[in-house]
Amino acid sequence: MSSEQEQLQSSPLDVLIIGAGLSGIGAARALTEKCPGKRYLILERRQAIGGTWDLFRYPGVRSDSDMYTLSYSYKPWTQRKAIADGPDIKHYIEELAEESGAVRNIRFQRCVVSASWSGSDGLWAVKAIATDSEGKEHEETYRARFIASCSGYYSYDEGYRPTFPGEETFEGQIIHPQFWPEHLDYQDKRVVVIGSGATAVTLVPALTQKARHVTMLQRSPSYVVTRPQNDGVALTLQKWLPLRLAHQFTRWKNVLLGSFFYHVARTRPEMFRQRLLNMVQDQVGSDVDIRHFTPSYKPWDQRICAVPDGDLFHDLRAGRASVVTDNIERFTPGGILLSSGEELEADIIITATGLKLNALGGMALTVDGQPVTPGDCMSYKGMMLSDVPNLIITFGYTNASWTLKAELTSNYTCRLLRYMDRKGYRMAVPRGDPSVGARPFLDFTSGYVLRATDILPRQGDREPWQVHQNYLKDKLAIQYSRLDDGVMEFL
Repeated sequence: MSSEQEQLQSSPLDVLIIGAGLSGIGAARALTEKCPGKRYLILERRQAIGGTWDLFRYPGVRSDSDMYTLSYSYKPWTQRKAIADGPDIKHYIEELAEESGAVRNIRFQRCVVSASWSGSDGLWAVKAIATDSEGKEHEETYRARFIASCSGYYSYDEGYRPTFPGEETFEGQIIHPQFWPEHLDYQDKRVVVIGSGATAVTLVPALTQKARHVTMLQRSPSYVVTRPQNDGVALTLQKWLPLRLAHQFTRWKNVLLGSFFYHVARTRPEMFRQRLLNMVQDQVGSDVDIRHFTPSYKPWDQRICAVPDGDLFHDLRAGRASVVTDNIERFTPGGILLSSGEELEADIIITATGLKLNALGGMALTVDGQPVTPGDCMSYKGMMLSDVPNLIITFGYTNASWTLKAELTSNYTCRLLRYMDRKGYRMAVPRGDPSVGARPFLDFTSGYVLRATDILPRQGDREPWQVHQNYLKDKLAIQYSRLDDGVMEFL
């Protein structure tokens, strides 16, 4: 046993953070700033900081949220691009880790496999598989009063990858974006991207820079909207105001605009839908059939895809890319045969078919010897699980930037810890109420969400069990409401 492990056995951590991505580093920074006396460690299963932005390496990888809300309120985004590339976001997270001192508290190549709560000890015992520099694995145990789960909501080990008939006959390469080969040569190749979501609309314009032609093959269309690469208001404010103040103005401007447009989309869906379609028609012109961008569902029943400065539409108009809406009959040696009888020729096929969701990064959970299945629990304020003590889960928004909710969550964690210190409590647990009606955690019809209905916790039909996709409501409910609200039990 290492000296650190021995110390952890005798003197448990105050908080164990799981994940060194945007959420985990933000949680560490909040603890440093608001609870400076608390001891914490971050366990990261990979060899680098960044989470999602270290994992995904496919060409053109970028955020579809603006960086003034995807960045933290206390660390302004200073680059010109409002829709940033993956490497720039990773660099932002690395800077935050250095500035906050979190980088010194990260233990890399630690894959958390289980967490067991002992009520008598008031502690979590967290088991992780550590991999050393020679690739050898050994088990470590970390004891902590609180767990902050910042591991995201999808599996790093596998994406969603349906099997298509005849795959074995295809003579080219088949690639999933989550596991992009480092030196893939697609120069002058014919590429088919299967999918219509954020990954597909990002990949297509990036691949056209080298490929002979890129085809986006979709079973059904998604809403796609152009967003400016640069935020003119933000850049103007930065010229005349201190950077932090300019950042706050821009951040609130984007929060309020996003909330307004989402409200309009949900209350006047037909009007909003027609506006989106008119915008696409203006972008693609008369040469592209608008049916390829006309979904059957209402706006925000699934996430709306953003393309900076309309790069996807430019490639479609120029003929460097095309979009086909059809079903796959089977793969052939030279490409894909469609239900319509058309065959798409391809040298490379990219299956941008989505993510595979999981809960708590796949960590097994027990409370006083009883296994806990997240799908059987109810979510308290979108941050905790019913009848599970001292566990905070970071889960961002589906209709806005992830970090908006992540920052509220990390601030709530600190507020809760300070309250417990003042009152002399060692346990906080939201007690479930059988009278609360259960609903799906996410009100979304996207395939990756529907496939995970039984995996994710449920939300309730009333406060504080509801999961708001609304930053303003959450700010009131999380930042200013009473901690001792009659649902949270303190011991």
